[in-house]
Amino acid sequence: MDIDQVAVVEIDQEGRLLVAPATHEFPFAYREAMEVSWDSATRTLGSPIPREWSYGRWFQIIQSVASAQGVTLVLGSSTRWVNVPADIQTDISEAAVHAA
Repeated sequence: MDIDQVAVVEIDQEGRLLVAPATHEFPFAYREAMEVSWDSATRTLGSPIPREWSYGRWFQIIQSVASAQGVTLVLGSSTRWVNVPADIQTDISEAAVHAA
């Protein structure tokens, strides 16, 4: 399985979680039927606006989509956080570790 660093984690203006892998693309993310989509213009995997699940749980689902396509997404010291409050950064970081 390939490993790819997460370049950017962002919460957009609509409230969706967007995850930009450093190198891989996932144009067939929809095939995993997990409500995660790939936006080729922004090179991001995106969740719907969270309803019942936390951003941390959605990050795990995004990791699952990538994993189903042969890639392990990992957070690192170079991951940029955009419009993500500190408490949600912690939630996502802890969720990422537990998913690994």
